Amino acid sequence: MNVAVLGLGLIGGSVLQALAAGGHRVVGFDADPATRATARTAAARARTGTRWEVAGTVRDALAGTDLCVLAVPFPALPSVRRELDGYLGLVTDVTSIKGPVRELMGGLRFVGGHPMAGKETSGFRAADRGLFVGCAWVLGLEPETETADWLELAALVTGLGARVVPATAAEHDRAVAGVSHVPHLLAAALTGAIENDPLAAALAAGSFRDGTRVAATRPELIAAMCGGNAAAVGEALDEVIHTLRALRTQLSEPDPVAALRPLLAPANATRSAWPPVPGDQAELPARKDVLLRLGRVGGWVIGVDRPHRKVTAMRPETDRNPS
Repeated sequence: MNVAVLGLGLIGGSVLQALAAGGHRVVGFDADPATRATARTAAARARTGTRWEVAGTVRDALAGTDLCVLAVPFPALPSVRRELDGYLGLVTDVTSIKGPVRELMGGLRFVGGHPMAGKETSGFRAADRGLFVGCAWVLGLEPETETADWLELAALVTGLGARVVPATAAEHDRAVAGVSHVPHLLAAALTGAIENDPLAAALAAGSFRDGTRVAATRPELIAAMCGGNAAAVGEALDEVIHTLRALRTQLSEPDPVAALRPLLAPANATRSAWPPVPGDQAELPARKDVLLRLGRVGGWVIGVDRPHRKVTAMRPETDRNPS
């Protein structure tokens, strides 16, 4: 497949390199000349057969391609979208919010996407062609989504080693608010608590490191992510605040140890059961209702049979009725 990747940061650069390593012809573009230069240098050093091209303009990158991957930050999408007018290929994105992106993409053959992978570091130098191996990659299914387009992307994504999770934009945005966006805000709050406490900073160890890793993400990226999904993030944050207040109340009880235990037990059970254990493998028809049900029960697609419009799917062992 001939693919254009617009935006060569961590995710876009990783997509570019992964597709090139998979044998696809890939052309990248980034608005930053320094990033383009870095990507060109890296391409020249890559092994033959895994190299990519870097274009000087969006139009040059799109020329002759079948697929465009939008990997620019959400605030930059409207201007990039205008340059896609007249593009006949399939379009997807890697943005961490889906509802607003879906609204922007009217008039295009569009399937929203979001690989649940990343690092606290950013930029093309942080890119890694193996970043998506084993990760969940959401592909949006909406009333306007063409099933053939969805299957084409699902085949491409599973070819990169990712697990495809079908979901609507609204379902995605609600889910990631709790598991991705709010954790960035919590990490920022936890990190801020030691800003003026050098003793605490010296004593911080594993729990602080693991709980605050994403606070090292560039602030503008966190703000765009959370602000772009403000309604869902607000609701998820309210739930966390409610839980924190309940925990704070228990600390004032005569026996705080006994009072805290029942509130902490459900979280322990949930975390101990994560990630979901794969159950049975199934061959499913590539119907929207079947695919969306698979996603809603926590299942994923690992293979695609496009000619027969079927998928090979896995579901958690807790679910026994994928269709």
